[in-house]
Amino acid sequence: MSIAACIDALKAQLGDRISTSAADLTLHGQNETYYPNTPPDAVAYPTSTEDVQTIVRTCAEHACPITPYGAASSLEGQHLATSGGISLDFRDMNRVLKVHPEDLNCVVQPGVTRKALNEDLRSTGLFFPVDPGADASMGGMAATRASGTTAVRYGTMRENILALEAVLADGTVIRTGSAARKASNGYDLTHLLIGSEGTLGIITELTLKLHGLPEAITAATCRFADVEDAVNCVITTIQCGIPMARIELLDHMMVRGFNRYSDAGLPELPHLFLEFHGSPAAVEDQRKAFAEIAQEFGAEGWQTADTTEDRNALWAMRHNAHYASAALGKGKHIWPTDVCVPISKLAEAVRQSQEDAVKLGLTATIVGHVGDGNFHAGLSVDPNDPDEMRRAEQFTSDLCKTALRLGGTVSGEHGIGLGKQRHMEAEHGNALIPMRAIKAALDPKNILNPGKMLPPTNEVPLAAQ
Repeated sequence: MSIAACIDALKAQLGDRISTSAADLTLHGQNETYYPNTPPDAVAYPTSTEDVQTIVRTCAEHACPITPYGAASSLEGQHLATSGGISLDFRDMNRVLKVHPEDLNCVVQPGVTRKALNEDLRSTGLFFPVDPGADASMGGMAATRASGTTAVRYGTMRENILALEAVLADGTVIRTGSAARKASNGYDLTHLLIGSEGTLGIITELTLKLHGLPEAITAATCRFADVEDAVNCVITTIQCGIPMARIELLDHMMVRGFNRYSDAGLPELPHLFLEFHGSPAAVEDQRKAFAEIAQEFGAEGWQTADTTEDRNALWAMRHNAHYASAALGKGKHIWPTDVCVPISKLAEAVRQSQEDAVKLGLTATIVGHVGDGNFHAGLSVDPNDPDEMRRAEQFTSDLCKTALRLGGTVSGEHGIGLGKQRHMEAEHGNALIPMRAIKAALDPKNILNPGKMLPPTNEVPLAAQ
């Protein structure tokens, strides 16, 4: 492997679209959480699929690692070039290529962010619903199989991608899927690449499903005496078939964080943040039906947000949970983690995680996409305090064990990246064998985002600890 020779070759091919400046390298080595700064050796800025193909072929020739880079909002270090090499920044591949309103789809480059896409779609009466909170790029959202607050109604990236184009590790360009809404032929390579975190191929184009903008939208909040009542309210709501657009759980510590960060003035009790979509009559029916169920579980403090400004303020507060957690932790770094369990087990999982945090002496917030059983814990940590970092790792391990014991998964949204590798064997067991075989077949030189997702073969599995 000769990274220096690879960079020299790429400079001859790309000119000023490859950088080795200290500022660029430092920027691309940063992340939102507790991982140390991990700069690449160079940053490449492709403008087309042909550029990506050229870069990949050159890197393959020199066995040089390539790490795709979008908005850098991932929380498990997927975008960090831990093996050095090239950071492939899709900043300049950020166009909406085609919009087909009649077919409810669009074609985009991977660098388009969700906010930019929806701004572009505004005049069509359509929108792309997947909302992970951060203004993430479409390529990054596809690579990490992102979801977010609207998944309970509209699904995750997995359900909202019809087709994609990708460059494989030898520079081959493939197209998978089509604009058709269903197909029954061949291996499903589209969904193999979705969620592969850049380890199997580099996504260069996406065909996305679109949805009609709701005629009416209403948001609301209410609070409960404890987490169990809030979760049981949600379970009953889902069982009754009320089509919630968003339904988010905040524990009392997360509410405290919002009060400190946003001056929210909320009582420090578990809350639900809600949103209803549809016609004016349908939204009112949904709101009333939910309110009746909530009342049965002791909900109080019902407040609605009917105007666009009020709704945006509510969800901006929710999307700032990461920073609100940091405010609660007095400026410490946040160690974020997430799991997903069957919704019937959600209250038990949340309560166990709260008890674990107290036992380990950690400041932790919990916020969850309660409608699909996914919740996040934000731990305040000092990376320079080995004991606190050890306790945070223990909390994460215990949380993963709890999720698996309850029939869930070690990550419903953040993905694996660097942080959850050691838990893969406990969840997947022998299924790791074909996963490793697929990686070896598609990337025999291990140049595509090496060191991510699949645990090293000498890693001690969670089940053996």
